Amino acid sequence: MFNLLPFAFEFTSPGPIAFEIGSISIRWYGLLIASAIILGTLLAQTLAKKRNVDPEIVGDLAIWLVVGAIPCARFYYVLFEWQRFQVQPWYKVFAIWEGGIAIHGAIIGGAIAATIFCKRQQISTWLMADIIMPAVILGQAIGRWGNFFNSEAFGSPTDLPWKLFIPVNRRPPELMNEAYFHPTFLYESLWNIGVFALLIFTFLRFPKLRTGTITMMYAIAYSIGRFWIEGLRTDSLMVGQLRTAQIVSLVSIAVGTLGLVWLYGLRRRFPDTTPKEIPTESL
Repeated sequence: MFNLLPFAFEFTSPGPIAFEIGSISIRWYGLLIASAIILGTLLAQTLAKKRNVDPEIVGDLAIWLVVGAIPCARFYYVLFEWQRFQVQPWYKVFAIWEGGIAIHGAIIGGAIAATIFCKRQQISTWLMADIIMPAVILGQAIGRWGNFFNSEAFGSPTDLPWKLFIPVNRRPPELMNEAYFHPTFLYESLWNIGVFALLIFTFLRFPKLRTGTITMMYAIAYSIGRFWIEGLRTDSLMVGQLRTAQIVSLVSIAVGTLGLVWLYGLRRRFPDTTPKEIPTESL
């Protein structure tokens, strides 16, 4: 899978198939997404108890999030890659197991689903968001390894001691003579683990933070890393000459910063799905 040399890492994907059962192929991508969902749900249920929220509600919310996030993640990706999908068989639009989902699309879909769910349950959307955000970033850290097994979402060519080998059939046409690329999947996975550590520490150490703080921290911290890493990638979704993920990252950083100013500078609450006061808001 990868060769470990003194101060050097050479990653080589063993391929997208984890194992086969008869004629059925089980892909690493799907296994990693499923693992991220399961671990994320268990973590969020544990964190819910810390905020006196019924963990069963979080389990119900997880189903809504999956239903909202995964189709939107695929739709977002296909929308920005429509020219490529136009020349492929129609069913390829639905072939998520082959890779090709966008986290920003998943966040949009998940946010819509969560808002509807919390409105129906009369639960604070921002409180629930704070509970699940550490789980979300952990899931992103796990899911990025799916790009490794699919030999996708890699960076520009590199001769650094740490590098990712990409098979010829997965390389961009203009880079056919290049064998090694930046392992951007690894960069983002490690960055996300760092963000997870920051969020989980803040969540546990400061239980009386104003509702929405963890969510704003996620928006800022994740987006800073994504903006940098996206600049290295060779397969970015584009709007004209601009990288979509970098645009969204800048907007997220701005929104997160303004959100913290709103909460702590102006000492005001976010509009919410329930008018109930949140007892943890005292800072």
